[in-house]
Amino acid sequence: MQIISDAWVADGRMPSIKELSVTMSVNNRTVLKAFEEMQAENVIYQKRGLGYFVSPDAKNNINRIKREEFFATTLPEFIREMKTAGVTAKDIEPYL
Repeated sequence: MQIISDAWVADGRMPSIKELSVTMSVNNRTVLKAFEEMQAENVIYQKRGLGYFVSPDAKNNINRIKREEFFATTLPEFIREMKTAGVTAKDIEPYL
C-alpha cells in the first residue's frame, strides 16, 4: 500500500527490515519473506549494503499481480456466487 500511495517512491530507499518489523509488530523473518516475494515480482530491488529500494516499475507490477489474482481467484468466486443467487450479467450492468 505504501508504494501505491506514493509514500515510498520509485528508486527510493525503503525502511529496513528491522524498522518495518518494529513498526508492524511482526518478526524480522516475516518482513524478510515479504521483501523476498516483492523482489521476485520486481516490485523492489536490493542494493547490497544499502538496503531495499522501490523498483521504477513497481506500481505497474503491483497492478499486474492484482489483476492476475483477480482473474484467477476473485472473478471465478464472484461468478459462482452470481449463479448460486440467480444473478445474471444483465442484472449487474447498472452497477458497472
